Amino acid sequence: MINNEQKQQIAEKLQEYAQRYASQNKAANSLKGVSSATVSQVLNGNWSLIKDEMWRNIATQIGFNENQWQVVETRDFKALTHILTDAQYNSMVFGVIGDAGTGKSFCAKHYVQNHKRAYLLSCNEYWNRKYFLAELLRQMGEDHSGLTVAEMMMEVVSKLKKQEQPIIIMDEADKLTDQVLYFFITLYNQLEDHCGIALLATDHLAKRVKKGLRLNKKGYKEIYSRIGRKFIELPGIGSTDVSQICRANGINENKTIKDIFQDSERDLRRVKRKIHATKNMNKQIG
Repeated sequence: MINNEQKQQIAEKLQEYAQRYASQNKAANSLKGVSSATVSQVLNGNWSLIKDEMWRNIATQIGFNENQWQVVETRDFKALTHILTDAQYNSMVFGVIGDAGTGKSFCAKHYVQNHKRAYLLSCNEYWNRKYFLAELLRQMGEDHSGLTVAEMMMEVVSKLKKQEQPIIIMDEADKLTDQVLYFFITLYNQLEDHCGIALLATDHLAKRVKKGLRLNKKGYKEIYSRIGRKFIELPGIGSTDVSQICRANGINENKTIKDIFQDSERDLRRVKRKIHATKNMNKQIG
């Protein structure tokens, strides 16, 4: 069960989350399965009728976690944060690639949590054009019910043009089909100099775009041109990064840190698993 202390922590996190939006209603619109009335009840301390399932639903969507993993500004974290800041505040468009497990998604989520008018799309293979636009409108806190694809695109463009320095971050953009990826071109054309856009992916996207250029596939020249004819490659995870992560999360013994790095294959997901395993082992020994 969710106890009152946890509920208070979730409510405080929700308050921070809601402040990113122009209104409490827009914040509620951005959450799946959460009504404006429920958000109001949580924030006003009227918790008696709110079930544990709803508390968990809210907590997951706003990024609340009791066992919070300590944020460490790795080389990639710093580089990507700089790129996203540049994109947002100068209305730039970038394609950024980095190996799986280097923390791109983690950094993007952290950036969005700490910047207003920053909208993160965690892309998936099953998305079609309507789902893509519906998800973007939801992240913006806008109601998209009953709208056609064309109407949703018009709504996205209209709302973003009214905002000061917004940014769309498309994480795992390499998962998008060509039909959905073409929306990137439309968004760029409609929002140039009004909105930053960042495509985050593994090098699979760069290879896909370059292959599309060789085959003269529809849209690929436009995509490549709009990111400045270059993908920015993140530096990757080094031993210093792993050492800082270990120490920030309770692992301080030099040999253990060295072993974790050597076994990590420069993948932060594996680093996290090794730290978890090491701490569990230490508890058993203790």
